[in-house]
Amino acid sequence: MSEFAYPKLHNAMWPGIVGKEDGTDHPPISLDRMLELTANAEVDGQKFEGIDYFLFLPHTDPDASDDEIKAIADKIADKGLSVGSLVAPVWPGTVGASAMGSAEDREKFVLAVKKACRIAQIFNEHGIRKYGVIRIDSAEGPANWQNDPAANTKKIAETFQEAGRVAQDHGERLAAEGEICWAGMHSWRDMLNLLEAVDMPMTVGFQADQAHTYLYLLGYNAPEHALLQDGYSEEEFYAAYETMTNALRPWTIDFHVAQNDGTVHGTGSHDKTGRHCLADDPNGKLDIAKSAGYWLNKAPDRGISHICWDGCMFPNEVLETQQTWNTILAAMMKVRDAHGWNV
Repeated sequence: MSEFAYPKLHNAMWPGIVGKEDGTDHPPISLDRMLELTANAEVDGQKFEGIDYFLFLPHTDPDASDDEIKAIADKIADKGLSVGSLVAPVWPGTVGASAMGSAEDREKFVLAVKKACRIAQIFNEHGIRKYGVIRIDSAEGPANWQNDPAANTKKIAETFQEAGRVAQDHGERLAAEGEICWAGMHSWRDMLNLLEAVDMPMTVGFQADQAHTYLYLLGYNAPEHALLQDGYSEEEFYAAYETMTNALRPWTIDFHVAQNDGTVHGTGSHDKTGRHCLADDPNGKLDIAKSAGYWLNKAPDRGISHICWDGCMFPNEVLETQQTWNTILAAMMKVRDAHGWNV
């Protein structure tokens, strides 16, 4: 067991939903099954301590009654798990719509955050949730944003500000996911520009994912902001990584442990997103434990209490294999051993 109590180790529930479709070879995996796989993972006596949770069907109806949400909390608690960060259903086809869209779209976006804050409050009052943030993104791809970057960034910032005021009223914080498939967030420089335009550092921050931010370095969807070129050396990699993390780390309030093989992959609205790899993938480009330290430096000062594994769009047979989760847990334990803390 680690000498450190923090950060708590969480598993994400959304790999059972993202990229999954009924009637295909990869249908959604139920919340019950994802909880079971998470709770059953164990390495040297260490288990996952919690989950991060996507607030949409088929796992959760964002309009579920208070009693239904409390029943979900009981189910999670029965597995010995807590709840950390929540993902607001901000995308078209869920509750929300584009953060740079019409007035109606932007109202839907804020409504999705309101619904997430309501559920967060129920979890908080239940006692299942004591830390974590609510994750958002711009719910729009970068192609339309490029028609007028300045005006569209301004629109997204105004939508995030309104959503941030909702979060403030509920005692919550919002973390914008840095991922190359989201408008105005598709490069490290554009992400920083957006956070500065929102200018609510105590309320609207950054959610760093190791797989997605690796693609920031390579300039996918924004070649002008690339920090690395093909054939880079290890020295060049860490110099570029330091440039990126120094810029975004002060804003980082949520962190995903992940691996990436340097390629992109996507389905539906997740176009050209970073391809998540398994923690032990021989093609993985990241030293997970070492690179995590760049993001977790002084993490408690930014209110971070947990880290979460993120690995979407794996085949169901991979997700349904218990060893998959043991391997992931082992990688996260190495991150805590290297960079953990006690309160």
